[in-house]
Amino acid sequence: MVGWIRSYERRWLRSDLIAGVTVAALIVPKNLGYAGIAGIPLQNGLYAAAAGAILYAVFGTSRQISTGPSSGLAAVAASAVAMAGITGVQDVASFVAMITVVSGVLFLVLAVLKMGWIAQFLSRAVVTGFLFGAAIDVVIGELPKLTGTKVTGSNPLQELWSWFGTLADASLATVVVGVAALVVVFGLRAIAPRIPGALVLVVGGLVASWLFDLGTHGVALVGDVPRGLPVLQVPGLHLLGDHASTITVAAVALVLIGFSQTAGDARTFAARHHYRIDIDQESAAQGIANAGAGLFQGMPVSTSLSASSLNDHAGARTGLASLTSGVTVLLTLVVLAPVFSKLPKPVLAALIIEAVVMGMMDVPEMRRLARVQRFDFWIAIAAITSTLLVGVLAGVIIGVGFSLIWLISVATRPHMPLLGREPGTQAFRQLDEYPGDEQFPGIVVLRLDGGLFFATSDALEDRVREVALSTPGITGIVLDCEGIDFIDSQGSAKMREILELTEQADVTLRLARVKPAVREVLERDGVLNHIGDDKTHGNVDQAVEAQIAAEGGSRADI
Repeated sequence: MVGWIRSYERRWLRSDLIAGVTVAALIVPKNLGYAGIAGIPLQNGLYAAAAGAILYAVFGTSRQISTGPSSGLAAVAASAVAMAGITGVQDVASFVAMITVVSGVLFLVLAVLKMGWIAQFLSRAVVTGFLFGAAIDVVIGELPKLTGTKVTGSNPLQELWSWFGTLADASLATVVVGVAALVVVFGLRAIAPRIPGALVLVVGGLVASWLFDLGTHGVALVGDVPRGLPVLQVPGLHLLGDHASTITVAAVALVLIGFSQTAGDARTFAARHHYRIDIDQESAAQGIANAGAGLFQGMPVSTSLSASSLNDHAGARTGLASLTSGVTVLLTLVVLAPVFSKLPKPVLAALIIEAVVMGMMDVPEMRRLARVQRFDFWIAIAAITSTLLVGVLAGVIIGVGFSLIWLISVATRPHMPLLGREPGTQAFRQLDEYPGDEQFPGIVVLRLDGGLFFATSDALEDRVREVALSTPGITGIVLDCEGIDFIDSQGSAKMREILELTEQADVTLRLARVKPAVREVLERDGVLNHIGDDKTHGNVDQAVEAQIAAEGGSRADI
């Protein structure tokens, strides 16, 4: 905050204030829904919104980011509550607050250790699938509120089947209110997307509740929402002892999801407005925002892309816009909180359904994955399926597992194409792409695309052995090292073994385009001395020509 205060220009004040109030009008009704997803009192969602917005404005480096609860984070918190078997509104609120505090501490640890890169272990395909599955889970969980019925089941699919069986007992008044709410909120998004549908829906629901006295007609209302500011309160430490594993897993999931969202969004706005952000400071800001939200009885917070985009479009120039949003939410708590007590639950359910469907079900991205990389698409489908079968939190864990398996698979199986020379040039290209390029009798040109280290060294040895055994009359192998930008001690040892393998097969091994860092390791290990200076070359063409000359031929013989 000190940075943008020093450079603040008076002409920015009006746009910052307008942006802050505009964003507050969006996030107040939405955060009521997010609190509903997490199963905590509605006012606690507003506590988190205020704390997240104010604390991020103080410690964050992005000037347009709006920090607060989100549907995805709320779904993770709700899944953790279900996994821990916590019941009772206050116990749930305390448990969610504890998860939030722990996730904040993890964010701070990442900032201190400069380990923001750890969020990369959750691939975009996994995030897309997890959010899609979580959205379906949330929608199924909200369906009973639209019909005024109760369901049973240990997973979303069982709950959906149970819900179909309760339709005969549905409350007509509740169904009418719920359907009308869905039509309003989705209709406004389709017809007039600039109008804040969530705000219209909440106001309309409150007016309808007052005009038609919906509570007396069997429509459930959200109940008491007390007026007042949040109080600093440490969540019950006994929860940490009783449910340490669940809290830890949930906190890790929240950090992975939250940081991947924050880092990407912060970079986007910084590039758009030509300033720089500090990723480690962003991690610290998210940590402080989450710790603060938890200590003020809130829920997990992160970047809200919709709110941040609105903040940007409304003219936000500095963190003052976020401060304004947070203060506006606090004023809402002081002045208007009791008004929300009359909000019909089916209206809240419609608000939640719209938020998760539009914010978490990324159908265009699923189509893109299916078109561009089918494996990523199936990873996303697996994340969706696991989320629906074993729960949101377990779905995140499985998703991380899929990401790591895919990472290991790619790392241990680098691309190693055979190369041929483009006619009339000294350039060598992949033969599978240019099968008509020149090849040389008895000489194979091979390239390793990737680092040569413990995970890839065996793959290179297997490839060299395959080439040596499958190529009739082979006398020389040229290894193009342009793609090798890293080598460890095991990779260097493997290069020595490959040299011994080729010598036993009476095949000459030549290296081309060895990078300085790789050359230095090979020299320290004595491998280059064993290969010989006459068998290391500046480019592939020189290596091939040297091998031809060693066999008593010349370029003219080719």
